[in-house]
Amino acid sequence: MHAYDFATARDIRQATSSSGAFLAGGTTLVDLMKLGVLRPDHVIDINSLPLRGIRTGRDGVRIGALERMSDLAADRTIAGHYPLFAQALAVSASPQIRNMASIGGNLLQRTRCGYFRDVTTPCNKRQPGSGCPARTGDNREHAILGASTSCVATHASDAAVALMALDASVRLIGRDGERTVRLAEFYRLPGTTPDVENQLRPGELIAELILPKLEWARTSTYVKVRDRQSYEFASCSAAVALDVRGHRIRDARVAAGGVGTMPWRLPTAEALLKGKAPTLEVFEAAAQSAVDGAEPLEHNGFKLPLLKNTIVRALAGLR
Repeated sequence: MHAYDFATARDIRQATSSSGAFLAGGTTLVDLMKLGVLRPDHVIDINSLPLRGIRTGRDGVRIGALERMSDLAADRTIAGHYPLFAQALAVSASPQIRNMASIGGNLLQRTRCGYFRDVTTPCNKRQPGSGCPARTGDNREHAILGASTSCVATHASDAAVALMALDASVRLIGRDGERTVRLAEFYRLPGTTPDVENQLRPGELIAELILPKLEWARTSTYVKVRDRQSYEFASCSAAVALDVRGHRIRDARVAAGGVGTMPWRLPTAEALLKGKAPTLEVFEAAAQSAVDGAEPLEHNGFKLPLLKNTIVRALAGLR
């Protein structure tokens, strides 16, 4: 591992004025440092900062970025009001990692693309301009939505998919003050700069997660399809919520994971559900729209029917 300086931030001002990598749970940072993918000269421990707590208000729920994933999954407010979020947390990684990982860190975790994690291979995310061997190499687990000629890596977070469906936001704190950004605008498509994954500025960190009030999110679920039952990333996942009244779908939220270069909201599928009866035929038509514009590679074409079937399974489960 590369040699580095280590310091503990006493307050937010000290943390954001520092230059280096922030350490919360360390479940991504430490792994990538061991592999030599990340080589920060300075590591700043932020665990003593006042960025914890789950607070309910008239505008929804606010969650401190240092809250651990396992605590959030077990929280009665989260499980009762936003079951798709609690379920997504509960099927993430392993119990040991969930006990350590912070929700802020989970939203910032890096891709599990094997080329990104192997420093002996080219990767535009790790070394801009070096190339993307996944496009013609082993690409079974790579993206079919939002990819570019520079990168086809999928986003790894389960929680972020659920939060995308909920239209959550993050409150960011940095050297120039604080700002709130919708999660849908926080993540960036790879384009020609896949090394720039989000809207964070130098020295800025996630302070808080904001879940808007959405009463009908109680009727929601998260379905994850993976190669094995535990400690595995999604080949495909679906986060769905339905507002059904009088045998009609008044509103809907649909997002997918494991198939996009970022957590993938599906507004066309949502629009096809609204105003319709909650029937299998309606669910199938909405799910079919999810693959519009998809660009499968040589080894991941199976994700086209898998995405459709996963969305239908999630919607049918709610019905």
